[in-house]
Amino acid sequence: MTEIQQEICPISGDDLFIILDRKNERFEYAIHCHPEYEINVVINTHGTRVIGDSEESFTGLDFVMIGPYIPHVWRSTNYDNRAITIQFSPDLLNFPIMNKRLFLPIKQLLADSMQGLQFYGPDAERIKDEIVELTRIQGFQTATMFLNILNSLTHTPRRKLVSNMYETENLIHQSKSRRISKVCRYIEENISQKITLSDVAKLVNMSDSAFSHFFKKQTGISFITYVNNLRVAKACDLLANTNLSASEICYDCGFNNKSNFIRLFTKRKSMTPIEYRNHITQLLIKY
Repeated sequence: MTEIQQEICPISGDDLFIILDRKNERFEYAIHCHPEYEINVVINTHGTRVIGDSEESFTGLDFVMIGPYIPHVWRSTNYDNRAITIQFSPDLLNFPIMNKRLFLPIKQLLADSMQGLQFYGPDAERIKDEIVELTRIQGFQTATMFLNILNSLTHTPRRKLVSNMYETENLIHQSKSRRISKVCRYIEENISQKITLSDVAKLVNMSDSAFSHFFKKQTGISFITYVNNLRVAKACDLLANTNLSASEICYDCGFNNKSNFIRLFTKRKSMTPIEYRNHITQLLIKY
């Protein structure tokens, strides 16, 4: 596999965030990733954007937020543009204030951004203007405006771009249930093993039937669907970042046989595991 470059962002431990304002951007970076969160606003141009395993065209305004270590790149041949990037450390999640009720929507936004988010509509246009204004000011006001932007994004129409990411943290934040948290941790730690409904139900002292209803109510999906989604996500990660064979990945992700692995993977990704690996490889070569 071709390796993804890891970018070193110019953010220091003393920074709440940094903002980079570039005009006539030539988009010459290779596909890359970094441990920081990133909000990227590309204005007045068109081209192609890659976020994770997603490759899409964009035009006019492209407003995207991505979580740590998600590969990304923009390409455009129109250099009469403006690109504004906000980067901030995942340490933001460790601030005690983030556990207060008022900040829980922002915490959820950060969890959702692990699948890449594209914002659209009038609210996105308005927040874009706020980000432009943020480039012009300094001092303490930048901190309050930055937090206000994050809060505004929690209410803005958006869609997820990446389909190969783990969903464990997302479900934990959504459910706010200690039992769901315990179950999700158990599933993630034992994803390569056989995981039964009965074993997990016993883990939280519930009957099989009660747990099945509880899990579906708390997460919006069935227990078996969640486990299979997590296994496919793990397989995507291994296909993209290792040279393990499809057979090895099948059993490393807890599938009981290769035909079942290929069937479930193809159903969720609309391509076979080998086609997915080739897709990721071609993206890396192309960008």
